[in-house]
Amino acid sequence: MATQNFIDYVKIYCKSGKGGPGASSFHREKFVAKGGPDGGDGGRGGHVILRGNSQLWTLLHLKYQKHITADDGAKGMGALCFGKQGADKYIDVPLGTVAKDYETGETLAEINEDGEEFILFEGGKGGWGNNHFKTSTNQAPTYAQPGLPSLEAWVILELKLLADVGLVGFPNAGKSTLISVVSNAKPEVADYPFTTLVPNLGMVAYKGGKSFVMADIPGIIEGASEGKGLGIRFLKHIERNSILLFMVPVDSSDILHDYKILLSELGKFNPELLTKDKILAITKCDLADEELLKMIEKDLKAEAKKAKSALKGLSIIFISAASNFNIEKLKDAIMKLLEKKNKD
Repeated sequence: MATQNFIDYVKIYCKSGKGGPGASSFHREKFVAKGGPDGGDGGRGGHVILRGNSQLWTLLHLKYQKHITADDGAKGMGALCFGKQGADKYIDVPLGTVAKDYETGETLAEINEDGEEFILFEGGKGGWGNNHFKTSTNQAPTYAQPGLPSLEAWVILELKLLADVGLVGFPNAGKSTLISVVSNAKPEVADYPFTTLVPNLGMVAYKGGKSFVMADIPGIIEGASEGKGLGIRFLKHIERNSILLFMVPVDSSDILHDYKILLSELGKFNPELLTKDKILAITKCDLADEELLKMIEKDLKAEAKKAKSALKGLSIIFISAASNFNIEKLKDAIMKLLEKKNKD
């Protein structure tokens, strides 16, 4: 899908339906001179409801639909006839959508499953007809309740991609190449920074009929948490990933330094990201000879043994998507972590 068609943020105005008024009516028929009150209740106003739809992956369909209004409830009628309920208004959204109050920033709902529904704004209740107000001392009440008013407000919808594995790295680290090799995703791949301008999701097939979802997130640069480069626009997508796969190319001048910068930017954006399971992939290993790879591996293992090292306990895998080097080993490591998380 074209870059301009990926929309992960919209502001919409939502209004539920107001309740229909109850009826003030009295029973009338031949030979019944003084029939009692028979006013029916008003119908409930329509709800505004968020609904998860696994067939959607962007909020594009809401970009130009700024006002969403549910129908009002109908007025009650005589003969104890209730007014018709106002039609609910459904807003279909991709999985991973968060709804927030525009004024306060409060999170109203998170939609993570297909078919999951959440009532954003309830419709007003219908008013009672005068039948409800008859008493032993007032057997002919003329009063009927009005329906309750509608609810309305501006709402922010933000999409945070749901994936098992999120790829984290600087621009041109080989993320798009990897996801194009291991999955059905077909991102643009080229040898220059910021080839990826929108997140890409791919389904990765695994042994035994198993699979997992991988997300290629646009490259992070130093200062991204402060808005530099593509800024925090895409950092939020990493929040929903179960595992973070850090990717640093083998030709980096300082692999450890680059990894620490990536960690720092994630921590500044959301410290909880640092608690996720992590794997470090050294990419583009087809560009280095065997002797250089062994030397880099030795240095990283030595660093990982240090008490306060950022690499301590981290799985480090050397890969090349271009030559398919250690790709199966990487998939094995990812699936092992995912199965461990499912057991926990």
